[in-house]
Amino acid sequence: MGLALMAGSAAAGEAWRDPSLSPDERARLLDAALTLEERIGLLHGPMALSLDGKPLPAGALGGAGFIPGVPRLGIPALQETDASLGVTNPANVRPGDTATALPASLALAASFNPRLAYEGGAMIAREAVSKGFNVLLAGGANLARDPRNGRNFEYLGEDPWLAGIMAGESIRGIQSQGMISTVKHFSLNGQETGRFVANAVIDEAAHRESDLLAFQIAIERGRPGAVMCAYNQVNGAYACGNEHLLNGVLKGDWGYPGWVMSDWGAVKATDFALKGLDQQSGEQLDGQVWFGPALKQAVAAGTVPEDRLSDMARRILRSMFAAGLFDAGPARPPVDLAAHGAIARQVADEGIVLLANPKGLLPLAPAVKRIAVIGGHADAGVLSGAGSSQVTGIGGDARSVPVGGEGALAFWGRMVFHASSPLKALRARLPGASVTFDDGRYPAAAAALARASDVVIVFANQWMAEGQDAYDLTLPEGQDALIEAVAAANSNCIVVLQTGGPVLMPWLGRVGAVLSAWYSGQQGGEAIADVLTGAVNPSGRLPITFPAGADQVPRPQLPGWGLLPTQPFDVVYDEGADVGYRRYAAKGLTPLFPFGHGLSYTTFSYGGLTVTGGETLTVRFQVTNTGKRAGQDVPQVYLAGIGGQPLRRLIGFEKLALDPGERRTVTLRADPRLLARFDEAGRRWRIDGGPYRVVVGPSAAEAVLTGTAAVTPRTMAP
Repeated sequence: MGLALMAGSAAAGEAWRDPSLSPDERARLLDAALTLEERIGLLHGPMALSLDGKPLPAGALGGAGFIPGVPRLGIPALQETDASLGVTNPANVRPGDTATALPASLALAASFNPRLAYEGGAMIAREAVSKGFNVLLAGGANLARDPRNGRNFEYLGEDPWLAGIMAGESIRGIQSQGMISTVKHFSLNGQETGRFVANAVIDEAAHRESDLLAFQIAIERGRPGAVMCAYNQVNGAYACGNEHLLNGVLKGDWGYPGWVMSDWGAVKATDFALKGLDQQSGEQLDGQVWFGPALKQAVAAGTVPEDRLSDMARRILRSMFAAGLFDAGPARPPVDLAAHGAIARQVADEGIVLLANPKGLLPLAPAVKRIAVIGGHADAGVLSGAGSSQVTGIGGDARSVPVGGEGALAFWGRMVFHASSPLKALRARLPGASVTFDDGRYPAAAAALARASDVVIVFANQWMAEGQDAYDLTLPEGQDALIEAVAAANSNCIVVLQTGGPVLMPWLGRVGAVLSAWYSGQQGGEAIADVLTGAVNPSGRLPITFPAGADQVPRPQLPGWGLLPTQPFDVVYDEGADVGYRRYAAKGLTPLFPFGHGLSYTTFSYGGLTVTGGETLTVRFQVTNTGKRAGQDVPQVYLAGIGGQPLRRLIGFEKLALDPGERRTVTLRADPRLLARFDEAGRRWRIDGGPYRVVVGPSAAEAVLTGTAAVTPRTMAP
């Protein structure tokens, strides 16, 4: 509808159509025009799939979810799709429909590049809009508290500042395209084992300083239209009916103006409406439609006030107005798939982490003529993670390997490889070399090929999926033994890890190099070849700590493992706010590879540090490329002590591209909350007096520069 026509409609009595009014005012006016039935119709909706032989809901495109609109008032339906890695097509509900597949969110986090988060979000949104969707169920901001979590690959690592920045920029990119984004899963969805019954136990201050801070930063930067609450309980109350989290923290302390939607199958009662939930999603997965006729009866009985019902509807309408869903034209924009593929490739290029290169095997020398590529289905494509985020990439799946299983795995039980073969990419990059492939099924055969080669590259896979955690951190299906056999046959062995998180490496001292490629997306094979051959200088940094052993995991026995699916249990987060590298520092543990770690084919030096105090800390220093190649560095600033008490807390980072000999000055100003502690009794952030010590280095475990400054004591709103 054009602006002139809309203004005319407004003049005729439909004032909510006036685009000059604020989203809040338009939502208020439109809500007043709704009947009770229409209002309740906005508060619940089904999965948009053909389940149990039933047809798609009328008007639904087919995807994750659908909320019917109100044609009488021109309210569009909410057409919802997953998510952060690309537009999904669950169960091929839109026959043959494909989309650009981004690398895993953990790879995006490893890029330490907020610009890429924004561009990736905008890219997915353009494709979603072109297909007719207007809500993207994106923005995973849960911290990686357990390296075995099956959905870590969908999230952004273990640090609240990094996760919050990257999630916020992705959301901002999505919403720049006239689409609503969520942020999810609020909060402490830290494992998949028992996710429907697990009770996350944590004290308030620790929660505020860790997972909640990640969400708060993401919401401030991205301004998502909706927050998706989690399946699990938090301190004894289900997250989607948790009055403290939803009414107290989110809508109260943070003043969040959008709506709270449930995760699919996370609603237990109609009174969740009183506790802050605004919309029931995927209602077929719940025990009943709690926000349909049952909610209408509760309003009639006076147990749910009509004002609360209007508040629920207004929040949804407000986000729709803010995103431009009423004002956008009907045309679906064309999509530049080549440009989108280039974005996916850049994310993969910058997200690959060179973990180890002690022999200088990488980049591959031009003199290398005989290369063996072993395992990992590298002949077909690159691995992806499974679950609701699974994207059917452009060109379809290169290979689909059945896994089997029950429950969620019965639905998602197949390893999907995107059509980007590392083997083919290496052959294209190295036309003068003989590149031979062995599938790795027989370690002895792989070792024989390794002995006959100058260099051997082993691809090792850890397939992770929504609904299932890893039992431990070993490489499954005997791959550790395969690497041992190959490395014993040829020490010029390079391991490329395609994993959803950290793994143990008992063979590390016997191989020549290790790359973490994560799940590398639509053009991952080409990106891996880029880094192996030196066409791209690796610049990825670990967003998650790699433990040296199973005993370094906070909870050696995964909570809930082996229990019946309906048996409740507690997950006690006694590490509090010391998630990941913070816990390693607090306990004096030495990991296999620390948070922030990543090598380059060039070298960098840091110097000229100045630290200025006051309301917060301002840190200024210089970075110089001291090597012979252009490269990108990620200098990191950590708070290392308050008043003489040691700690480790990321307060800033920046990604820099530097030519050989080039020097750049970096200035970072810390968010004051990163210097503070949360005062639960006073319900405030509190900065104490005394000296604040910072360190600058290439990882959480390396301090190259050290400085100290005083910060003014004060309190801040929550």
